[in-house]
Amino acid sequence: MSTDTARPGPRPEPPPGRMAAHEARQRLEHERDTRLTQLRAVAEAGWAADDHVMVVQREAIQRVLGEIEAAFARLRDGSYGVCPDCAGPIPAERLEILPYARRCVACGRRAA
Repeated sequence: MSTDTARPGPRPEPPPGRMAAHEARQRLEHERDTRLTQLRAVAEAGWAADDHVMVVQREAIQRVLGEIEAAFARLRDGSYGVCPDCAGPIPAERLEILPYARRCVACGRRAA
């Protein structure tokens, strides 16, 4: 008598040049944790609320946190790693460096 137990198979490999979803999620979580730590450090520094440098730094960190959350949404809806402008893949090398990148380099330059 054969007992077939359903064991999950290996995770499917992402297409060449694409990052696996679990790896992207890990990178995004790391980026988010890093930015939250930075925000805490800014808050704990005890600088005056009107200190221009601290205000700009806090706003920049919050902007990146927003970009990270948007990348999580793209991961959930399946559009992560695809440039919305040219519909081409965002190279894995770019996503390794900047996991919340929204566009490929060429389209990012045009948008800037």
